[in-house]
Amino acid sequence: MPEIPLPIALLADAIGVTQQDLLRALHASTSAAHDPTLVALTPEEAARRLSVGRTTLFALIASGEIPSVKIGRSRRVPAEALNDYVAARAQLTRSTVALAA
Repeated sequence: MPEIPLPIALLADAIGVTQQDLLRALHASTSAAHDPTLVALTPEEAARRLSVGRTTLFALIASGEIPSVKIGRSRRVPAEALNDYVAARAQLTRSTVALAA
């Protein structure tokens, strides 16, 4: 019985590349979304890195818990601000647990 081609194989054939090359390109584009060299992130990138929704991230920005800057007409979140926010939350959790014990 002949094997039914997967949709990714059909797409690869349609654009004239091998399935492996297409998968490699898709993986590379996904990895670029988490580029550790970025200094300032879009709100969507910052939300994705924190695994929260866009609305939650904007609420954190509005409350001042996560700083942001305007660059032209765009809002950007400094990449290190996310690490600082997570570290502060972890410290708060440790303090709360210590008080409860």
